[in-house]
Amino acid sequence: MTGTSPSPIELRQLRYVVNGAAILDGVDLTVAAGETMGVMGRSGTGKTTLLRLIMGLVSPTGGCVLVDGVDIAALSEGELDRVRLRMGMVFQGAALFDSLTVRENVAFALVEHGGAADGRGLAPPRRLGREELAARVSELLHMVDMAGTEEMMPAQLSGGMRKRVGLARALALEPAIVLYDEPTAGLDPISAAAIDDLVVRLRDRLGVTSVVVSHDVHSLRRVCGRVALLHQGHFLAVGSMAELERSSGEAVRQFLSGSPEGPLTESPVG
Repeated sequence: MTGTSPSPIELRQLRYVVNGAAILDGVDLTVAAGETMGVMGRSGTGKTTLLRLIMGLVSPTGGCVLVDGVDIAALSEGELDRVRLRMGMVFQGAALFDSLTVRENVAFALVEHGGAADGRGLAPPRRLGREELAARVSELLHMVDMAGTEEMMPAQLSGGMRKRVGLARALALEPAIVLYDEPTAGLDPISAAAIDDLVVRLRDRLGVTSVVVSHDVHSLRRVCGRVALLHQGHFLAVGSMAELERSSGEAVRQFLSGSPEGPLTESPVG
């Protein structure tokens, strides 16, 4: 009998406490291979903290984060670095190096860590020659519809273009997992829809497992198979957007409708 492979991401009773306040308080979530999971909630509810925990950038106060079945809190720093190389992070503001060209930004991880390391951990990174590096950068930029922008500076790019370059950089080492922090924040509706389409195309083309953190309900509806609503340290609901839209829970209905009145706004959010 063949054993079942562990899920790429599993959170078990995950807790994260800061100065006595529980940002996350017993969170459970499993993300299947190739799935795009959305996490939504009001600003300040701990969505970005959740991504930082999955990346191992901060340690949980309780519970555990399993990546491919391994509790990352139990790993040494060197082991954790190898796990992080299997992940790509797309930051809210793209986090490009302003003094580097687009080419240099995208190539950064390849230069620092070696060439495309099979993100599933089946092959170690290897150093790329100059021509290989240029070809890989060109391939990545083409993948995110930014071909020909190699010598541009971040200051010359629109918000949507910066997001695309940030995504190209996140994909450089062929990660198995991609984490998105507010990928459409600050973008006009047309640019936001283009980013959504790109996320879906890359999921279908590369088969990556993704977690998308956002408060943009329309974006999550377009890109995610399932979504989880985070509030006061707990997931109030987890399921498809259609399932949440049929929910009888007042808090779920309030968030999806954007109403200023309801249980989500009865107390201030930190």
